[in-house]
Amino acid sequence: MARSAADTIRRATHAGSWYTDNAKKLGEELDGWIGATGLPKSPDFRGVIAPHAGYSYSGRCAAYAFANIEPENISRVFLLGPSHHYYTPKCALTRATIYSTPLGDLPVDVEVIEELKATGKFELMDLHVDEAEHSMEMHLPYLAKVFHGHPVKVVPILVGSLNSENEAMYGRLLAKYLDDPRNFFSVSSDFCHWGARFHFMHYDKKQGPIHKSIETLDRMGIDIIETGNPDSFKDYLQRCGNTICGRHPISVFLHMLKNCSTKVGIRFLRYEQSSQCKSMKDSSVSYASAVAKLDG
Repeated sequence: MARSAADTIRRATHAGSWYTDNAKKLGEELDGWIGATGLPKSPDFRGVIAPHAGYSYSGRCAAYAFANIEPENISRVFLLGPSHHYYTPKCALTRATIYSTPLGDLPVDVEVIEELKATGKFELMDLHVDEAEHSMEMHLPYLAKVFHGHPVKVVPILVGSLNSENEAMYGRLLAKYLDDPRNFFSVSSDFCHWGARFHFMHYDKKQGPIHKSIETLDRMGIDIIETGNPDSFKDYLQRCGNTICGRHPISVFLHMLKNCSTKVGIRFLRYEQSSQCKSMKDSSVSYASAVAKLDG
């Protein structure tokens, strides 16, 4: 797509550090990971949950989400990503009109942004806040790759530190967009952040080594997310304190599933850890990839 002088560009600020900024190399890397999953594409997939770490850590895991997308009839991708650096008790919309990636530009659906803005429920984020945040950016090269040759627009929504009432409110507000089969949702989250540097060192010795205890905790959360019940997920987080950084985007998505008339179920396809923790001095981050698929 051609850029115009009126466009506000969100640069790919993490290209060259979190993933390669060499388009050829990046394209080959993503193709390799997508191909290695052996997963078929299907028009029945309506959304994904995928990690957002540097590609050397979570790129392979993320492929298990994005490999499933059949781009043919999708014209819009909503991005829901947590905020790592900027505090807001609300959701925030981008001011950019183009999200840039090494694999090409993704235009923002300005009309839908205006529609959401008109509800009075959203903040607008400054460009420097947008560019500092990596949670949605790490999904963009995969989207640019999967939708290559298919015109698609993005609707980026930064999900702040929402209380449960606001999670439910945004879920109700966005549910109608899930009912439109031309829309797709890309939900960004890593799973357990374990170790002293994350201030989370829960260890159930009955599970064996530390990394097994972490996996048990994560899989408990995964099983609950698959039930589609946002209240059960909230109870789990309160009970276990698991450091799932995209818990608010996931909760909003669960409330959307609860409030839309389309029957959609979540299924996890891949789980990995950045390293296997064996001593209390170690640390790791977990990654999980899921698809949201039409039921029936």
